[in-house]
Amino acid sequence: MSGVTFFLLACLAVLAFIALMILLSAIKIVPEYERGVIFRLGRLMGPRGPGIFFVIPVFERMVRVDMRVITMDVPVQEVITLDNVTIKVNAVLYFQVINPNWAVTKVMDYIRATMQIAQTTLRSVVGQVELDELLAQREKINQKLQQIIDEQTEPWGIKVTIVEVKDVELPQNMQRAMARQAEAEREKRAKLIHADGELQASRTLAEAAKVLASEPVTLQLRYLQTLTEIATEKNSTIIFPLPIDTLKAFMTPSNPVNNDVRHSAD
Repeated sequence: MSGVTFFLLACLAVLAFIALMILLSAIKIVPEYERGVIFRLGRLMGPRGPGIFFVIPVFERMVRVDMRVITMDVPVQEVITLDNVTIKVNAVLYFQVINPNWAVTKVMDYIRATMQIAQTTLRSVVGQVELDELLAQREKINQKLQQIIDEQTEPWGIKVTIVEVKDVELPQNMQRAMARQAEAEREKRAKLIHADGELQASRTLAEAAKVLASEPVTLQLRYLQTLTEIATEKNSTIIFPLPIDTLKAFMTPSNPVNNDVRHSAD
């Protein structure tokens, strides 16, 4: 009897251990940022969690899906722009799962699939714009990328929130050409500013000439001001400007003899 009792106790212990293991495997704990997609005999039963719940061993299987925002770097892509310039661009992509059922049942690996879609879309969109548009309208390109990638990943239960072009690498010859272009543009603006200043100065001088012509006194005041500017301190030489009007009497002298002869002839 002792041997049979020992055998029965051993069997009961084994059964209890097996039952305990089955019970522990049936208990599932899912954190707040995850969902457990349940399959019962291969049929989709839907997500569960967060928290603790039970899964029927052997008959049910659970697949964990992370619901947090995933940050993914799009590798460097070599692209030819619309104006035939070869550049290298990379980007960063932010997305998250909003429907765990679709993310598990409609695509094998949603992270890898989203990566491939992002690379293809980046090459396609950048290849449809010119280099100047890519550099100047980065926000517009980002919005277009986000819209296209989000439309393609929506059937998988993926929501793309942000797409940003991080870096644009230009060839050395293109960098030198752009530097020369920028330098020429700066010289152009400098010449235009100088010409505009000359135009304004000429207009001001024309208005000043009109004032001087209408008021002779202002010309005398300007004459005296010029004398004060010339006669500075420690100056041994004084240049005395003489108005041309004072020399008119000497430039056309009258001949009294000829005048008398003309009067006598009359």
